[in-house]
Amino acid sequence: MTFTPADHLGAVDRALSTTTRDGQELRVLVVTRTFDAPPDEVWDALTTAERIDRWLMPVSGDLRLGGRFQLEGNAGGEVLACEPPERLSITWEYDGMSWVDATLTPEGDRTLLRLEHSAPVPPEMWEQFGPGAVGIGWEMMLMGLGEHLAAPEWRRPESPEEMPDLSGFMAGSSAAWGEADAAFGTDPEQARAAAARCLAAYTGAPDDGA
Repeated sequence: MTFTPADHLGAVDRALSTTTRDGQELRVLVVTRTFDAPPDEVWDALTTAERIDRWLMPVSGDLRLGGRFQLEGNAGGEVLACEPPERLSITWEYDGMSWVDATLTPEGDRTLLRLEHSAPVPPEMWEQFGPGAVGIGWEMMLMGLGEHLAAPEWRRPESPEEMPDLSGFMAGSSAAWGEADAAFGTDPEQARAAAARCLAAYTGAPDDGA
């Protein structure tokens, strides 16, 4: 890896909000991160199938406005908006329907990426696992994107033997999403307990939360 897991953790800002869509209340998870690359380069890495395969996973389909895509073994969806190199909106269809909006803002020679994932979440699921259930996964994806943008020859590990130990990264991400949940208004003890359960689900480690 070009960066340490701690570098990736510290590069991310996390927030939560709510919205409505077609009369349905959605929870909105917001992740922002600045990359040392111009918007055109970040956009190309986000929307070119061959590059997505390098930092995330294989993708098939039609990556253009109105087209449908499928990530191998993961979510699929439809491209709802495509305004290069500024805005990409897609449906995220995996155990239900949700929506992902990505906006790219230039900051000199760098790019601020703001990613919003809006989803209907059953209250009992939120209480059990909190926002880390989705947030940890997005941070791991952005970790891969960051590695790829810093070193385009870098490629995601393709076997368990090649994978670095990310248990500390996941623990840090889970804890940070617990704090974001508390800042959003959830009782801090409840938010941290949900974060502990979420981490246990990701890692298979014993759950020390209440």
